Order: sequence, then C-alpha cells, then structure tokens
Amino acid sequence: MQDVIIVGGSYAAMAAALQLLRARRSVLIVDAGQRRNRFASHSHGFLGQDGVDPAAIWANSRAQVMKYPTVTWLDRTAVELTGSIDDFTLHVEGGAAHQARRVLLATGVSDSLPEVPGMAERWGQNIFHCPYCHGYELNLGQIGVIATGANSIHQAQLLPEWGPTTFLLNGATTLDAAQRADLAARGVTIEETPIREITGAADVVLTDGRVLSFAGLFTAPKANVNGGPALLAGAATEETPFGIQIRTDQGKATNIPGLFACGDGARVPHSLSLAVADGAWAGANIHRSLVFS
Repeated sequence: MQDVIIVGGSYAAMAAALQLLRARRSVLIVDAGQRRNRFASHSHGFLGQDGVDPAAIWANSRAQVMKYPTVTWLDRTAVELTGSIDDFTLHVEGGAAHQARRVLLATGVSDSLPEVPGMAERWGQNIFHCPYCHGYELNLGQIGVIATGANSIHQAQLLPEWGPTTFLLNGATTLDAAQRADLAARGVTIEETPIREITGAADVVLTDGRVLSFAGLFTAPKANVNGGPALLAGAATEETPFGIQIRTDQGKATNIPGLFACGDGARVPHSLSLAVADGAWAGANIHRSLVFS
C-alpha cells in the first residue's frame, strides 16, 4: 500500500512527488512517457530554465526525484482506477494492480489540432499555442494566427505584441463589425481565404494559390484530458475555452474523496511554469490530507 500513486510522469507530476517525498511519504509514479511538449526543442519563460531543451529539464527533474528512497517509478500506461479513499487500486497495462491511500491524476492533455495538411509535422517547432513561450524568438517577424473557433480572436488580438499579425479565419469563425474594427486598430490583417496546406518552415498556401510566409504560426487547439472514464474514476470534468479538464477545488481535490488532479489536465491556462506550480501545490495538499484525515 503506497501513500500516493501519481498517474503521469511529467513536470506537474514530479513537482507533486517532490513535496511528498520530502515529507518521507511513499510514492509510486506511473508514467506512460508521452510529454505534451515532446515536439518542442526549447522551453521558454520558465525561470531558471529559459531556452533549455524540455527533454533535458524532464531528465534532470526525474534524476532529482529518484534520489529519494521512498519513490518507485513504473514505465507503464495506467488503464483503470477503482476503489475509494485509503483503498484505491490502479490497474496498469499488463494486468498488474497497485494500491494507495491517495491518487493524483497528472495525466496531462492531448492536443486536437486543426485538420490542416502540414500542421502536425510542424507542431512545437514552427507552430505554437503560447506566445509567452515562443513569441520572443520570432524576432518581430510576420506572425500568422490560424483560427480554430470564436475564441481564436483573443490570440489574434494578443499576438501583435510579438510581430505583425495576420488572422487566418480558415472557415473556422466569422467576425462582426466591432471585432473587425478592433483587429484593424491593432494592425491585424484579416485573411478569409481558406488554407490548402502549410509548407516550408511556416508558409501558408491558400486555396487561391497565394503563399503567405511567416516567421511562425499560432493556433489554439482543443486540449482534452488524457485517461478516459476508466481512469478518471468518476471525477467530474468541465468545459473550458481550451477544452475538457478535470474539475478540482482550490486544494486540487476532485469530487471523489482522496482523488486529486493537477497540471494541464486540471487547470488553465497551460505552461510548464504553471504546471510545476500546480503540481507542487497538489503535492502539499495531498500530504495535508494524509496528516489530517
């Protein structure tokens, strides 16, 4: 019987584990090995790690966590969570089962990208979702924002801070007169011709044959929490402008006693810095729940 099982092995998960391990609690981390930012070669905006390869940040963090004697790391995919507070059972691929008094879901999210040919291959390299993470490196060059819905106007309004911006509607949204006037006042160019494909580094080929070249592209994919009903074990979810996430209270507890959630799957907005902070807070609150139960 572990004190805590953490489902997920990325930044929020390890930040939570660190708090628990330093309280000398036994922790099992079950990691499927699918970091959300695995496509990016540099991480920006994270104090002390600005510009570092996120894979290196992950590896260094894991090495630090694994120095503690009460941690166990299992490279497996979690498939089902059953039980209740003080007696949870996590089932993993291959049929093994593990017990714990508390469980933390730090499973992260999966991005659902617009169905534009060439986008998936450039995701995290030339196409991004967060200007605070990737905008500065575009050096005030031309920026394209590819709409995914009505909420994309927020991106189009924000991105001119990082360079001249074109808002590519791509049939995903329409703009009223007030929105058009607002974008014009910000210097945003509106492009209504649909996109045929993305080529080169960040060249957008329109259906009329024109090619628009950009220093980088931004879009707002829907991000849905990983795991599915069997793993969420009845935890309530909620719709956000970014997608579906697990609902938690201020202490990162779900509606299921003893079950907590943190990271991109349980908060918005998303960034490495915010995920680490969320995980650290979850870990501290889980420890308190063990002490004061």
